[in-house]
Amino acid sequence: MEWVERVTHVRQWSRGGERASHKPLLLLYALGHFQRNGDSSILYSEAEEHLAGLLREFGPPRTTSPAYPFHHLTSDGLWEVRTAAGGESPGPRVGALRSQAARGRLTTELVAALRHDPHLLSQLGRAILDVNFEPSLHEDICTAAGLDLEAVELAGARFPRRRDPAFRAQVMVAYEYQCAFCGYDGWLNGSAVGLDAAHVRWWAFEGPDEVTNGICLCALHHKLFDKGVLGMTGDRRVNVSAHYVGRGPAARDQVHTLAGRRVFSPQAAFPGLDDAHIAWHAREVFRAPARAA
Repeated sequence: MEWVERVTHVRQWSRGGERASHKPLLLLYALGHFQRNGDSSILYSEAEEHLAGLLREFGPPRTTSPAYPFHHLTSDGLWEVRTAAGGESPGPRVGALRSQAARGRLTTELVAALRHDPHLLSQLGRAILDVNFEPSLHEDICTAAGLDLEAVELAGARFPRRRDPAFRAQVMVAYEYQCAFCGYDGWLNGSAVGLDAAHVRWWAFEGPDEVTNGICLCALHHKLFDKGVLGMTGDRRVNVSAHYVGRGPAARDQVHTLAGRRVFSPQAAFPGLDDAHIAWHAREVFRAPARAA
């Protein structure tokens, strides 16, 4: 099995559409470390806070210790952990990883492959992002992980699925080029500007490129939707996370006031959103509880 296939299969244990992005986030962090520092090892106690921040910001809305992926990624043949005494990983307990000065690093075989092929790092990074996260988050994740993929040309990466280029056009027409949350409908020189076709159930988690899984959102609300600030109820009203804090009038006017607002429906010629996709987003992405309308 090639390296791209191996990194994209890391999350295959996931059940029922649950997001399991802990190992992929650690892999991206490790690739960023390799890009900056070569194959030097990563001391758990020094990386713990940074990894916790990645999990908190880009992982599912469930609390997970960074100790979990730090230990369990060793089972995928991509990562190895050793204690200061030279032993194997002491397990997924924070105390043991700290007290035994556990260090992790990419496996010798993977490091050799990365050194042999200068394009492989970019291929692996893009593949991990594509099968685990929505595109609106890719740049932010790379920045947070210290990974610069723009500096490496992506060539020849093979992904499990290809996005349907017709998806955006279908969603735009269905929602008549208007944000379904706020009504924004800007155009410039005959083309819609600042509008995106957003997946409700992420494409990376078997979300289909279909109108029943697509919604037209302005760029701001698309980003907030993918970050879990915004969500939807079963009766098609906007949810705003109670964790979101808008300190100024602009944030309050553009986000807080959406709470409880009815989501615009697609025009009659197109099917509405699938309840199952809305439920997936509410469970796997939205940062509950919701703010009162």
